[in-house]
Amino acid sequence: MSEQCPACGAQLPTPLACAACGALIDPPPGLSPWALLGLEPCWRVDAGELQKRLVRLSRLMHPDFFAAAPQAARDLAGRNSARLNDAYATLLDPARRTEWILTDRGAPSAQAERTMPQSFLMQVLEWNETLDSARETQGAARASALQNLLAELSPQREALLGRLGSLLEPLPAPGSPALLAARRELNALAYLDRALAQIESLRLSA
Repeated sequence: MSEQCPACGAQLPTPLACAACGALIDPPPGLSPWALLGLEPCWRVDAGELQKRLVRLSRLMHPDFFAAAPQAARDLAGRNSARLNDAYATLLDPARRTEWILTDRGAPSAQAERTMPQSFLMQVLEWNETLDSARETQGAARASALQNLLAELSPQREALLGRLGSLLEPLPAPGSPALLAARRELNALAYLDRALAQIESLRLSA
């Protein structure tokens, strides 16, 4: 993908639009979320800076700014805005961001590699028992059990994200053993996120 605008030759801040001449661009599919946001690929992101970049780039292609343009331009503005927003959502979400990296670099899929880190498995059994017990109780007993479990799982999630950062920053080469280890950590993250969602659902129904 050229880094220059095909209309005016200016350097592009995103493959989706030109800041110099205002041209909308229809890039090929498959570009990474980092590329769409004009960033270098990396695992760690600064949420605040990512938000600022989204706002700045959104102004180049927001459909409202093309309301009087021909239909083709309006359609392209809508598609490009959607692609930019999806790229932002992918990079903001650690699980989606990690999944993109692993898929792009040829790591085993979640279907092919279902295991979690061995040290995590015994804790999972205990957490599942706690959740099952909480489902069978009501009132203050349920609320206390869920609060205790939440206090245990939340720091576990933060620690897991730290391990993913250690494995994926800098980004490993395709075929690196770090990718398999990261897949297993991502499986653990998926479990934690499901468990936290169940806790929230039980708290709301208490």
